[in-house]
Amino acid sequence: RMLAGLEDVNSGVIRIGDRDVTHLPPKDRDIAMVFQNYALYPHMTVYENMAFGLRQARVDKAEIDRRVREAAQILQLESLLDRMPRALSGGQRQRVAIGRAIVKNPDILLCDEPTGALDYKTSKEILKLIETVNEKYGNTIIMVTHNDAIKNMADRVVKLRDGQIRKNYLNESKVAADDLDW
Repeated sequence: RMLAGLEDVNSGVIRIGDRDVTHLPPKDRDIAMVFQNYALYPHMTVYENMAFGLRQARVDKAEIDRRVREAAQILQLESLLDRMPRALSGGQRQRVAIGRAIVKNPDILLCDEPTGALDYKTSKEILKLIETVNEKYGNTIIMVTHNDAIKNMADRVVKLRDGQIRKNYLNESKVAADDLDW
């Protein structure tokens, strides 16, 4: 939440590359976040939810439409763009949340327990979609999870306990989301 600028830093500095972002507002950090609980606007359609951040950034309507439709295709949401979040399954809601994040093409995508509220099959589908997004856009993905199996997808794993780094290593045995066995 501090990386995204949603909470104040009480000590230290947050750097993205060489840039100090400690006191920058969230909109200026080029970071998008996918929450465990989806955080969708219930009064907006899937399309409007995905377009929201781009509208706030005053992106041209034609560009918004292009980006939303491209993300909807990647995330298999094309037929759901006019639906309201309450009419979607948990997996569909999570795909909308991912779509809302990736249309901005952020440098960094933060995922807070993106599969925590989902069943096994849907979790694997969401992880595969996150992997596909990473391959297409090449952004850095930082994922917080309690699921040890997910660490096998990562290039780097950092284990925290009580706010302290306990283990930090490169993952030599990285596997694809399809190959996860949990």
